[in-house]
Amino acid sequence: MEKLKLSEIAQACGGTFSEEAEVNAVCIDTRKITKGCLFICIKGERFDGHQFAGEAIEKGASAVMISNDIQVSGAFIKVDDTAKALLTLAGYYRSKFNIPLVGLTGSVGKTTTKEFTHLVVNAKYNSIKTLGNLNNEIGLPQMLFQINNDVEAAVIEMGMNHFGEIRRLAEAAQPTIALITNIGVSHIENLGSREGILKAKLEMLEGLKENAPLILNGDNDLLSTVKSDKHKVYFYGINCDAHFKAEHINEENGNTEFTVRYFGKKQKISIPVIGIHNVYNALAAFAVGYFLGVDGTVSANALSCYKPEGMRQKSVVKNGIICIEDCYNASPDSMRAALQTLSSTKGNKKIAVLSDMLELGDYSEKAHFSVGEMCAQFHVDYLLCTGTDAKYIADGAESKNLEHVYMFESKSDLTDKLYDIAEKGDVIVFKASRGMHLEDVISEIYKRWES
Repeated sequence: MEKLKLSEIAQACGGTFSEEAEVNAVCIDTRKITKGCLFICIKGERFDGHQFAGEAIEKGASAVMISNDIQVSGAFIKVDDTAKALLTLAGYYRSKFNIPLVGLTGSVGKTTTKEFTHLVVNAKYNSIKTLGNLNNEIGLPQMLFQINNDVEAAVIEMGMNHFGEIRRLAEAAQPTIALITNIGVSHIENLGSREGILKAKLEMLEGLKENAPLILNGDNDLLSTVKSDKHKVYFYGINCDAHFKAEHINEENGNTEFTVRYFGKKQKISIPVIGIHNVYNALAAFAVGYFLGVDGTVSANALSCYKPEGMRQKSVVKNGIICIEDCYNASPDSMRAALQTLSSTKGNKKIAVLSDMLELGDYSEKAHFSVGEMCAQFHVDYLLCTGTDAKYIADGAESKNLEHVYMFESKSDLTDKLYDIAEKGDVIVFKASRGMHLEDVISEIYKRWES
């Protein structure tokens, strides 16, 4: 972060300041205090940062930002709402840099698409990307403060649960390119319908510069209908007549090859992951690269360097069995993508190990039941379920007469069954929300195979 004076920050946030000082970073966690930073006292559900204002000064903070009337043993800025001021300050700070910024959102695939996109953008520009889950009104500002005079571009992910959040994030980030991966059912309990989700995602346009590219998945039924008078809309896809169209797709040995046809040109691409959803992710990243002047060959080379992180769509071979680890997050849309990948992967028996999708509210039973129906649609040979709402997955599969359906009270019982049925040449997908800790099954079954 480039240095700011308290007087400048106070003016940007509509606050007052006690004395002049200079800050070189912004921090909201006293465990991460650096000398010369501004510590912003955020009020959370379980804590109040104002309790740590004194500690922040003692650890070397140049100043603190407060909204409560407390005694501070150093310089401070006082505002009405520190959380709102954090986002306002981030937007002011971002406006000081004339750099390309890709704003990215969608129901599923945001993070993987962000990784692909950053590879492409970073092939030409010294760029930053959203780290971890810093994609909300507290996290996104922390990423914008990472911009400095050496940064030439940024790839910023935006998440949301309610109306208005994407608008506020986009107004702060001021994207020069917007990308929406798809409209699914994530957070449908808060937004009412998929049409509501589309409306919320399109709030991105309120922060997008006029005439800037809006890149959309043309194979998504709702995104394909989007039009804009103020922005240039471009589509990518496989089945539609898109501006960036993937053709000749071939999945083999953990890799996917395809050709992109765009504006009279063609480019072959190979990515070290499988799954049609990853073709979409890479295609979106390629489109971003095009509008940032990245040569097609350069983009292709960058995409070939992708490496899945953690348990996100990671494919490994254990004991002669292909295991697709995808336990970072889950929704009906990402479940479909995982099952489609399982179906398309060459192997003997296709085994799905599934657990709960969280945060679906009243839609949960119906959503889990639909995943069970998908298991039959994609011809899963064995379905092994555990969790609270996973019983509805089993019910959905049985309603479609899937033969081998098993519901387990415990992960250990599921692991025992998986150990009994899995053989060399089989393919297994592990899929659930992160909170279900399905990695417990993965680690245990790997140990058994290795012994």
